[in-house]
Amino acid sequence: MNGVSLIALVFEPGNFIALVTAGLAFMAVLTLISSVLERQDRKKRVDFIVNERERLRAQHLDALKKQKASSGMGLRHKPKGIIPQLVEALNLRRVFDAENIRKQLRQAGYRLEKHLIMFLGARLISPFALGLLAYLYSPIILGADAPANKVLAVTLGGFLLGNYLPSLWLKNTIQKRQDSILQAWPDALDLLLICVESGQSVEQALNRVSMEISSQSRPLAEEMQLTMAELSYLNDRRKALENLAARTNLPAVRSVVTAMIQSERYGTPLAQSLRVLATQSREERKQQLEKKAASLPPKLTVPLIAFFMPVIFVVLLAPPYINWKTGG
Repeated sequence: MNGVSLIALVFEPGNFIALVTAGLAFMAVLTLISSVLERQDRKKRVDFIVNERERLRAQHLDALKKQKASSGMGLRHKPKGIIPQLVEALNLRRVFDAENIRKQLRQAGYRLEKHLIMFLGARLISPFALGLLAYLYSPIILGADAPANKVLAVTLGGFLLGNYLPSLWLKNTIQKRQDSILQAWPDALDLLLICVESGQSVEQALNRVSMEISSQSRPLAEEMQLTMAELSYLNDRRKALENLAARTNLPAVRSVVTAMIQSERYGTPLAQSLRVLATQSREERKQQLEKKAASLPPKLTVPLIAFFMPVIFVVLLAPPYINWKTGG
């Protein structure tokens, strides 16, 4: 069966309705499953935040032990699993710049070492997997008698797509997390200002704000909990605050972190700085909303022409056409 006959079979009325119905049913089931998985993911993240202080303390102690060891010892034990062994055997940490990827994974909310290993493995495997998949499905896409150069082009397209797909997924995840933090950041600053003016310390204020803001932005609440955990055990409080700015990678958060660092170093009033930054953050969010509202009419032009105008023409011209055909 060539590609043309397959497309004709798909677009037959009975088969097309069946496919659409199956797709809608699949989307409904997927929605139910995603809600269940989201609740499970929320529980996992809450447990992760609760145990983060102990994990960070253990990581800090492990780093101190590594400093005492010689620099050429390498790994203390052989990694388990196919993907970790593949990453270490091919030295993918150096090939793909593991430090930069680790920073990006932290910005996306993935902080464990296994997340880095899985991402490096995906960077290696996904080009070959999608290239092979494109080659296997090329007879269906191009037809059984397709020339070899077209099959090669489809295979190379799948290979290139697999090469960029993990990076695109990571950037998209970071962008969604940053958008969630930016949406809740002005409200978090207002709450933080109220807590500071009431006489609470930075740790108490962060704890209170993280509990109040969790319903609006779970990533922001998680970052504040991590910062509070780092403030509780790190000797350098400035490092803990700078880690918050590095994990979010947002200018608005970096401004607040700078104000906190200056307040602790020079004794400047933190409440006054937070009040100014909160006002500025709200103005920036208002400007972003106005910008999106101003860009909405041009974006609606194409859907209006493609979907609404044909319907209007059908409604206006169908009755005269029917009367003309029936001779009424």
